[in-house]
Amino acid sequence: MIIFIFASSIIAYAFYLKEKNQEFRKIEDGFCPKCKHKTIELIDIRGTGCSPKIVTFKCSSCGYENSFTKPESGCGI
Repeated sequence: MIIFIFASSIIAYAFYLKEKNQEFRKIEDGFCPKCKHKTIELIDIRGTGCSPKIVTFKCSSCGYENSFTKPESGCGI
Protein backbone atom coordinates (compact mmCIF):
# COMPACT_ATOMS: atom_id res chain seq x y z
CA MET A 1 0.00 0.00 0.00
CA ILE A 2 2.82 2.41 0.85
CA ILE A 3 4.52 1.66 -2.48
CA PHE A 4 1.28 2.46 -4.32
CA ILE A 5 0.93 5.82 -2.52
CA PHE A 6 4.59 6.66 -3.18
CA ALA A 7 4.29 5.77 -6.89
CA SER A 8 1.07 7.77 -7.20
CA SER A 9 2.75 10.79 -5.64
CA ILE A 10 5.64 10.62 -8.09
CA ILE A 11 3.29 10.33 -11.07
CA ALA A 12 1.16 13.25 -9.84
CA TYR A 13 4.27 15.40 -9.39
CA ALA A 14 5.45 14.52 -12.91
CA PHE A 15 2.10 15.66 -14.34
CA TYR A 16 2.31 18.88 -12.30
CA LEU A 17 5.78 19.65 -13.70
CA LYS A 18 4.60 18.94 -17.24
CA GLU A 19 1.64 21.31 -16.85
CA LYS A 20 3.86 23.99 -15.29
CA ASN A 21 6.30 23.69 -18.21
CA GLN A 22 3.47 24.06 -20.74
CA GLU A 23 2.23 27.20 -18.95
CA PHE A 24 5.73 28.71 -19.00
CA ARG A 25 6.11 28.02 -22.73
CA LYS A 26 2.83 29.83 -23.44
CA ILE A 27 4.00 32.77 -21.34
CA GLU A 28 7.32 32.85 -23.21
CA ASP A 29 5.26 33.14 -26.41
CA GLY A 30 3.50 36.15 -24.86
CA PHE A 31 0.12 34.58 -24.09
CA CYS A 32 -1.72 34.07 -20.82
CA PRO A 33 -2.18 30.30 -20.31
CA LYS A 34 -5.60 30.86 -18.73
CA CYS A 35 -7.40 33.39 -20.97
CA LYS A 36 -5.12 33.13 -24.07
CA HIS A 37 -4.81 36.95 -24.40
CA LYS A 38 -1.52 38.76 -24.97
CA THR A 39 -1.88 40.57 -21.64
CA ILE A 40 0.73 38.67 -19.61
CA GLU A 41 3.52 40.71 -18.05
CA LEU A 42 6.54 40.10 -15.88
CA ILE A 43 5.97 41.60 -12.43
CA ASP A 44 8.88 40.28 -10.32
CA ILE A 45 12.33 38.68 -10.61
CA ARG A 46 14.08 37.22 -7.58
CA GLY A 47 17.50 35.65 -7.27
CA THR A 48 21.03 36.93 -7.63
CA GLY A 49 24.27 35.83 -9.21
CA CYS A 50 24.34 32.35 -10.69
CA SER A 51 21.42 31.05 -8.65
CA PRO A 52 18.18 30.20 -10.49
CA LYS A 53 15.85 33.16 -10.92
CA ILE A 54 12.25 33.05 -9.71
CA VAL A 55 10.14 35.04 -12.14
CA THR A 56 6.51 35.99 -11.51
CA PHE A 57 4.03 36.80 -14.27
CA LYS A 58 0.56 38.31 -14.05
CA CYS A 59 -2.21 38.72 -16.60
CA SER A 60 -3.87 42.12 -16.56
CA SER A 61 -6.93 40.70 -18.29
CA CYS A 62 -7.98 37.73 -16.13
CA GLY A 63 -5.79 38.08 -13.02
CA TYR A 64 -3.80 34.86 -13.57
CA GLU A 65 -0.55 34.96 -11.58
CA ASN A 66 2.18 32.35 -11.31
CA SER A 67 5.88 32.05 -10.46
CA PHE A 68 8.44 29.94 -12.29
CA THR A 69 12.05 28.97 -11.65
CA LYS A 70 14.29 29.95 -14.53
CA PRO A 71 17.89 28.66 -14.50
CA GLU A 72 20.55 31.32 -14.97
CA SER A 73 22.81 30.76 -17.96
CA GLY A 74 26.34 32.00 -18.40
CA CYS A 75 27.62 30.87 -15.01
CA GLY A 76 30.30 28.35 -14.30
CA ILE A 77 33.72 27.56 -15.62
